[in-house]
Amino acid sequence: MGDFSSIRKKVEKGDEMTNNDNQILKWVKNRYDSPIDHPELLDPFREQEVEAVYRFHRTYPKYAPTPLYHLEQLARYLHVADLRVKDESHRFGLNAFKVMGGIYAVAKYIANRLQKDIRELTFDALRSPEVKQATGELTFIAATDGNHGRGVAWAARELGHRSVIHMPKGSSPVRLEAIRQEGADAHISDLNYDDCVRMCAELANRHGWILVQDTSWAGYEEIPMWVMQGYASIAREIVDQLEESGGLPPTHIFLQAGVGSFAAAMTAYFFQRYPTNPPVVAIVEADQADCFYRSFASAGGQRTFVTGDMNTIMAGLACGEPNEFAYRLLRQYARGAFSCGDPVAALGMRMYGNPLRGDPQIISGESGAVTLGVLSHLRTMPQYAGICDELGLNERSRVLLISTEGDTDPQHYRQVVWEGRYTHAFTYA
Repeated sequence: MGDFSSIRKKVEKGDEMTNNDNQILKWVKNRYDSPIDHPELLDPFREQEVEAVYRFHRTYPKYAPTPLYHLEQLARYLHVADLRVKDESHRFGLNAFKVMGGIYAVAKYIANRLQKDIRELTFDALRSPEVKQATGELTFIAATDGNHGRGVAWAARELGHRSVIHMPKGSSPVRLEAIRQEGADAHISDLNYDDCVRMCAELANRHGWILVQDTSWAGYEEIPMWVMQGYASIAREIVDQLEESGGLPPTHIFLQAGVGSFAAAMTAYFFQRYPTNPPVVAIVEADQADCFYRSFASAGGQRTFVTGDMNTIMAGLACGEPNEFAYRLLRQYARGAFSCGDPVAALGMRMYGNPLRGDPQIISGESGAVTLGVLSHLRTMPQYAGICDELGLNERSRVLLISTEGDTDPQHYRQVVWEGRYTHAFTYA
């Protein structure tokens, strides 16, 4: 967002990048990672900070942890020691993880408006008539592909306020209707995601509304950080579930990135939680919006933006401009990034939806399933053996995946899983 002309390079899709541009799955190693430098990047995600967020989330009367599934049969098939999948389709009945960031950011804003510490407040306290009288009716605005906007709209409605949501062109009408069902004034624009964010920022300034995004730019850093801290609560929940089940910490985590806020929050929490044995983190993106892949591949590792239309089934990842803080953190701690074609996500959707006997079925949407598609490619296709070696991914690895969304567009889900759309001629070992 903003100008950023001095620190970014814009890349139009179709420009020459590196070799192997025709591959459905591309990998670039992050040559700039140095986990021992800049430990202050982890400070917002230290245990005390995330514990406060986690405590607030649990004050919601219908709060329940989402499942952390143990896919033992698939782990054997993929030749890894352990495979756990966090299924965020169960989150608050909203079919995606995004509400964890939106609800905390909205609540934190209201708490600050009341000049109170959110640690002293509960969800019910914030939706009391006394609070509504003190704040008046607020309007929260956001740009979204669907999941984030629905979460913001839900949080605003639950706490007694208004929301305005704008979606980029090409957004699913089904996702638009789901947002409207949460009480939002919602519309599909004729802009791409990043320009849609800019439009929402302008509307917020013009009308005195509160912009709630998980991407940041100069002068807009506080609310995006609250959103990221909300996401980190998911990692805190995972740790509890691993410990309760006797599971060991993951050695590898594959994390989806749009603007990178979710990936950065998860990475930061796990690195501060396990400082002596942190996991290997790999970023996973849609090839039509692979700004982290391009940034890691750029000379000097500078942020590189993708512009224009981003035509991918992974709508939740169709973002071309990395969150500035998230990029700094992931440049520091991520091992590298994958750029994935749509068939990679489609494969993951079908694998989750048709599990091996003994494993649970997981209904995972396009953006939620792409990390499993990547893992399957790496562990079953001989041409990716070298990447496995770079990642140290082998039969002793304990892998964590997060299915970030369910079938948020049920018709498209059926087209992929039942009808076989976005297939590819895979070559297996």
